[in-house]
Amino acid sequence: MREQRTPLYDALIRHSHKTKWSFHVPGHKNGTIGFKDSENNAFASILPMDVTELTGLDDLHEPSEAIKEAQELTASLYGAHSSYFLVGGSTAGNLVMLLSAFQENDLVFVQRNCHKSVLNGLELAGLEPVFLSPGVDPVGQFATGLTLERVKEAVTKYPEAKGIMLTNPNYYGWAADLKEMIHYLHEHGLIVLVDEAHGAHFGRSEWFPESAIKSGADMVVHSAHKTLPAMTMGAYLHCNSFRMDENRVKHYLQALQSSSPSYPIMASLDLARAYVGSLTPEDFKAIKKDAEHFRDALNSIPQLTVLNSPRDYGLDPLKVTVQSTTGRTGYELQEKLEDKGIFTELADPLNVLFVLPLGRIPGLDELIETIRGALSDDMFHKKHSRLPLQSTGTGISALAAGYKELLMMESSEVWISQSSGLIAAQSIVPYPPGIPLIARGERITEEMVKEYQYLLAQGTRFQGGQGKKIIVYAEQKEE
Repeated sequence: MREQRTPLYDALIRHSHKTKWSFHVPGHKNGTIGFKDSENNAFASILPMDVTELTGLDDLHEPSEAIKEAQELTASLYGAHSSYFLVGGSTAGNLVMLLSAFQENDLVFVQRNCHKSVLNGLELAGLEPVFLSPGVDPVGQFATGLTLERVKEAVTKYPEAKGIMLTNPNYYGWAADLKEMIHYLHEHGLIVLVDEAHGAHFGRSEWFPESAIKSGADMVVHSAHKTLPAMTMGAYLHCNSFRMDENRVKHYLQALQSSSPSYPIMASLDLARAYVGSLTPEDFKAIKKDAEHFRDALNSIPQLTVLNSPRDYGLDPLKVTVQSTTGRTGYELQEKLEDKGIFTELADPLNVLFVLPLGRIPGLDELIETIRGALSDDMFHKKHSRLPLQSTGTGISALAAGYKELLMMESSEVWISQSSGLIAAQSIVPYPPGIPLIARGERITEEMVKEYQYLLAQGTRFQGGQGKKIIVYAEQKEE
């Protein structure tokens, strides 16, 4: 079947069988330089495929052979107008979407619980963001998604807006139905971009939420490496409507991605697409059975409770979020699991997130018993505080100053505890999940400061905010 073809991967295999001497980059020369102990060399099998744009291997930035066919097969699988391979993850895709969809100084709505790459893209494109605050789940204490009412309010308040950047699903697998929202936005002439990083498998079975592509979004990015069997940094960018100028898209793809893209990553994208396309209804039933068994088993462990999404959100069954019933933080619970060799995707002050495979779970019964054993002696620990999440704001907000204006302002370093009311000159990002708590250019609120202090006390890791300090802008005082 055509869907199961892997043109790029096959071309690499043919090349590795044919080559005898390498007089081209990279410098490891098919793994013969710098990797002496081939028997114990973990790279031995992949280095012969780590090549460059040689005859028969095509060129990512001007594809006409294997890469072109691989990308066309990807577009066909997802039902998109065209699809592109990304070797810089969804980060590269978010940057390309914002730069290619809008013009400098355009006003763009942005879902506030976006990934930090979206904020970087807004700044690089010179856009004027208006942030729309999502809902907050009272049990998980994490941001969910936007309501149609919030979007309508924003369009009424800012009729000059050119588009919107949505994030769906959230990190925990909660997916909003975007059809009605996208239809409304298109009726008002707005371009709709969707960071669907965690939904590369959406729409492949009725068991999964619908993809933003089918819901009508103009451009969508997928982190293939998150739930598909692709290598880290492998992602897809999909163009899905006449509203996009694909010449601009291609320009920014080559401008923002390496001129020496990784062939192993691209080949893994080819293989991941073929894998998803080959899954049968019986395969999906088996995946569903394992996932449901895993969720039910964890729910039966007295020390755990499994979170469910509310009625107005779909739940990605590959995401399983648990909380301790014994008073442990998510970080403490994660540590107990890691002591038994179980490494989860994410911990926050309350939750631990499991990301299940798009396939059978190996050793499922042993895994469940290991988790049960890891928590068997965990009696009531302590009651930790639950600070209601406030950082995503309470409505619709703009930056305190435009990005160009920020460049002209002087900055200084202050204690975060004393930063309320000041304009942030750097972002403070809990990582994972990579959603900025404080965004560069935002006016810092007392709620943001309190949440930073709360997260820090619970053991959260941050990008930015080292030494409990933050760089802020000095505002000119009026005479």
